[in-house]
Amino acid sequence: MTGACVVYRARAYDTPHDPFTDPLDGPGFRYDDDLGLAVSAAGVITTRGPFATVAASHPGAPVIDLREGLLLPGLVDTHVHFPQVRIIGALGMPLLEWLERSALPEEGRLASAEYAATIAGEFVAGLVSAGTTTSLVFGSHFAPAVDALLAEAARFGLRVTSGLVVSDRNLPEPLLTTPERAHGEALALASRWHGVDRLRYAVTPRFSLSASDGILEACAGVLADVDGASFTSHVNENPHEVAAVAGLFPHRAHYVDTYDHHGLLGPRSVLAHDVHPTDEELRVLAARGTAVAHCPSSNAALGSGILPLRRHLAAGVRVALGSDVGAGTGFSILKEGLHAYAQQRLLGDDGLVLTPGQLLHLSTMAGAEALGLSSVVGDLSEGKELDAVWVVPPPGTALDIGLRHTESPAEALGKVFALAGDADVASVWVGGEQIASGGFVRPVARGVTPPGRAARGTP
Repeated sequence: MTGACVVYRARAYDTPHDPFTDPLDGPGFRYDDDLGLAVSAAGVITTRGPFATVAASHPGAPVIDLREGLLLPGLVDTHVHFPQVRIIGALGMPLLEWLERSALPEEGRLASAEYAATIAGEFVAGLVSAGTTTSLVFGSHFAPAVDALLAEAARFGLRVTSGLVVSDRNLPEPLLTTPERAHGEALALASRWHGVDRLRYAVTPRFSLSASDGILEACAGVLADVDGASFTSHVNENPHEVAAVAGLFPHRAHYVDTYDHHGLLGPRSVLAHDVHPTDEELRVLAARGTAVAHCPSSNAALGSGILPLRRHLAAGVRVALGSDVGAGTGFSILKEGLHAYAQQRLLGDDGLVLTPGQLLHLSTMAGAEALGLSSVVGDLSEGKELDAVWVVPPPGTALDIGLRHTESPAEALGKVFALAGDADVASVWVGGEQIASGGFVRPVARGVTPPGRAARGTP
């Protein structure tokens, strides 16, 4: 972005308050029919208010009128697999069979640096096209492939937290490592990328089924050595997986304890799935401040089950959304919101009837909070950076017709979750920089060379 200030004029939604806990927040979201956002050259929202007021306080500033569509905060994906872009849609298998037949063979192909670079390009384009501006990404078992991912994410200025995936058993041999090698490669990657541009490092054992105590202890060492690093893995996704982990860790109280025993759980930790938790596991997650990435389309596609969302929230466990590409059925967090809504309805009295405001919160601010970024992004408040998605449906589509015939802001937001997809994402901004418009994605940074700070440029 160039110039001192740009004023955006929009019909905008966000959730500065948690609609699951704040009864004073009305419909569960904030909506402005003619909002003004003054955004500085650094990409920070400096003024928010009625457009006429904001425009008057910034005379001469260029105005970008977005009232043709709806402006949402940038979407946040708290669980997505970089190496699995090309296996989306491998249906009809439960988790462990799907891993053996589809996921792991494809992940082994990223041993080729050239192939990994190609997948990195496809992966990042998928995030941007879906309006995902912030993500916690399961990386690769190969350090050069993680380099390729983070370099591509930096090229587009995305907020990506990722790292080396480590395992030392129960996987094909090329995907295995040792505790010593896992620790050394992780520290080397973190030294190159952690804190560069908008990138951060995530300590990432695949899951306890493939990670011994030695690997988990090495992960704890990396977490201690890399200030501000995150932690992520899987938990309680499939009953057969849960039983297998219990057999491998007979001296641990439960699956969550396999991680907690090594001090891996805290406010910057995110565990994916947690479809089959015990009450004691929920108590531990809440006590540690660890969040759960709810991946409803993946849970359905693999037949893993339905997240007991009511139990998580009642226990005080934070929940956000994840696409879980490639077991999940696409990059769209909006569609994950729809799957979450439908699955909770299927639970009857044990489920929650999710409102449009709650779906928006799960898709944006809840993810930002889970990743420790809620002071920077997650809503469209003053002082936050402008991460945003402009939803404009093509003329004549069901969403276009629906939005032209809604009777309330809540109804319009509900239709976005029911009907919107990648084709409706007209523009995407990260830190005030437009990285997608009219279906085209484009880099905004050039010459990113770790460990130096990435150079920022205009599109």
